[in-house]
Amino acid sequence: MKLPPPFKIRMADFLGPELEQFIEALGSESPVSIRINKNKYPFDIAYKPILWTQTGYYLPLRPLFTADPLLHAGAYYVQEASSMFLEQAIQQSLPVKESMNVLDLCAAPGGKSTHLISMFPADSLIVSNEVIKSRVPILSENIQKWGNGNVVVTNNDPKEFKDIKQFFDCIVVDAPCSGEGMFRKNANAVDEWSEDNVQHCALRQRRILADIWPSLKANGILIYSTCTFSKEENEANLAWLCEQYDAENVELNLEETWNVKESSFSGCTGYRFYPHRAEGEGFFLAIVRKKADDSSEFKFPKKRAKSRLLPLEDKNVTPFKEVFINAGNWKYYSKDEDIIAVPIAKAKEVEFLYDSLNVFSAGILVGQHTKKEFRPDHALALSVNLNKSFFSVIKVDKNEALKFLRKDDSVFSGGSEGWNLVEYEGLGLGWVKKIGHRFNNYYPKEWRIRLSLDKLQ
Repeated sequence: MKLPPPFKIRMADFLGPELEQFIEALGSESPVSIRINKNKYPFDIAYKPILWTQTGYYLPLRPLFTADPLLHAGAYYVQEASSMFLEQAIQQSLPVKESMNVLDLCAAPGGKSTHLISMFPADSLIVSNEVIKSRVPILSENIQKWGNGNVVVTNNDPKEFKDIKQFFDCIVVDAPCSGEGMFRKNANAVDEWSEDNVQHCALRQRRILADIWPSLKANGILIYSTCTFSKEENEANLAWLCEQYDAENVELNLEETWNVKESSFSGCTGYRFYPHRAEGEGFFLAIVRKKADDSSEFKFPKKRAKSRLLPLEDKNVTPFKEVFINAGNWKYYSKDEDIIAVPIAKAKEVEFLYDSLNVFSAGILVGQHTKKEFRPDHALALSVNLNKSFFSVIKVDKNEALKFLRKDDSVFSGGSEGWNLVEYEGLGLGWVKKIGHRFNNYYPKEWRIRLSLDKLQ
C-alpha cells in the first residue's frame, strides 16, 4: 500500500517505533466479523469471540454472506470489530438503561443502531438518523431485519434537531471523517486523503457536535467516534467539546488483552484502535457527560400540530390485534393506508418525533387493513414479537429460501389459502399468498437477491 508521505509523518508522531508494524498491518487482510442478534440467532457459536463485546465474533474466512438466508432474516449483522467497542461505552457509562431516549445521529447503514437496539431494553426508544437521503432505505432495511419495534428512522440534518432540546439520554455521533482507519478496506480512502480534507472534516465534526448538543439531557452522555487517526478529528475535537460546552470527559476501564490504546490530550481521554494492536480496523471513541443544568428540561408541547400519524380506535384494531405475542404492549396508528404499531411505553415520544422531524419509518409497519382482508407488511414477518400462531407457516430449506429471496416462482408444499409466513430455521423471511395452486411472492423487490441461483450454492 502506497501511503501519502504526510500521513506517514503524522503516524510516526503517534506510533514512533511501531510505525513499521502499523504499515505492515495495513497490507494484511482485514478481519471478518459479525455481531449476532440474540433474539434471532438459532445456533450455538463456535467462532472466536471479540473481547470487548458479548455478541461479536471473528470468522475464519469471508463467506458469501448473500447466500445465507440467516443474514436476510436478521440473525446477525456483518460489522467491523473495532466499532463494537460502543458496547463498552454504553455498559460503563450508563449502568441504568431503562426507558431512555437514544439517538444514533449518523446511522447508515445501521451497525451501531442495531447494536444499540440490542443493548437497551424494549421500554427505551432508539432514534436512528441518517443525513444523506439516498442512504436511508438501507438503514431502514437493516433496522427492519433486526426486528424490534422501539425504533424511529429519520432523515434530518443535525441542525434540524435544534427544537428537540434536552430530549435524549444518550447520543452517538459516529462522525463522517477522513477515513484513515479504513485504508486497509478501502483503497479509495487512500487516494482521497489530504491534509486539507482532514481539516475540513474536523470543522464539519465540530459543527455537527454544536448542532446536536442542545438535544442532550443534563447528565446525559454523548459518545463520539470516528474511523480515523488524526488528532484534529479526534482528541482535539474532544478537548474542544469539553471546553466549549463545559462537558465532562468519561473514562473507561480497559482490559489489557483488548490492546486498545488510551490517548490523552488537553486533559481529555479517548481510545484508539490500531490494526497492528487490536484485531480490527482503525477507530477512535470518546465519551462526555453533559454537566447538570437545572435551567431547562424537555417538555412535550401542550398542543400538537396536525399529524399524519393518527391513533386507531380499538374496534379498528380487533381484526389483527393478535399479530404480536405481547398484544397489549402496542399502540396502533394509521398513516395514509398503512397501520403502524409502536410500544405503548414510548408512544407519546414517537408522536412527538413524527411532528418534529422527517420520519422515514417508526415502530413496526404491520400492514394494511381493507374491507376484503388484512394484508401483512414485510416488516411484520421480521418482527421478534410476531405471533406465528396467528398465521399459517411454511417451513423451507436453504434452497427454497434462496429461491424465495430471489423472488423466483415457487410452489411450496403445504400452506393455507391466503397469507402464509415463509420460515427458515425458525425465523420469518417474508410472506407468500396462496391462491389456489399459485403462490404469490411478496418479498420486497428492492431487497431481492440478484445473483443467479447457481452462484449461491
